Amino acid sequence: MNNIRSVWVAGFIASAVYLIGATIAYFTYPFAYSPFTNWLSDLGNPINNPSGALSYNLGCILSGLGLIGFSLGLQTWDDGEKRHKILLVIAQVTNIVSALSLIVAALFPLGAHTPVHAIAGKLHIVFAGFFLTFSATVLLRRLQTPKWIGYFGFFSALVNFVYGAFLHEVFIIEWAAIGMFIVYVLLISINSFQHDALRVGAHIR
Repeated sequence: MNNIRSVWVAGFIASAVYLIGATIAYFTYPFAYSPFTNWLSDLGNPINNPSGALSYNLGCILSGLGLIGFSLGLQTWDDGEKRHKILLVIAQVTNIVSALSLIVAALFPLGAHTPVHAIAGKLHIVFAGFFLTFSATVLLRRLQTPKWIGYFGFFSALVNFVYGAFLHEVFIIEWAAIGMFIVYVLLISINSFQHDALRVGAHIR
């Protein structure tokens, strides 16, 4: 599989499996649940959500694996310019660390392993913020990608930073930070799919 195809395939899979796992866990959650009173991780709490925790945590693990593939595929952004390559490598590495932290957080869920989960969750947010910042910087230098996607990445990084640094006790800000990260991954995946389709079409002609 070529790099650009691995970006959109892995990006779509990473987003889909997380959303599916979260949706299943939401409908099995036995208590009132909302973005104003609950963390997303509450869905994966095996004590509070015994019927749905596995779905959520499995979704996080598979999503993390997908994000690793997504990150590796971003090598297609390498245009040979040394400065861009450095920024790209930082973006790739930080997103892989973020993905691994997500996997660890799912393997040690809230409730059953709260201390480990809390550390992994914080690392996931911190490194996701670095990925958003550095990847958005690279995107603004790519003629093949609309600049507004890069600007959205910077705005997502800002929300991520505000949540991690100042409003880490506000439920809805966590939802916003994670939601915007998923949208950003999807935007990159859609753009990569469009370029892959054009490349295939040109090759056929």
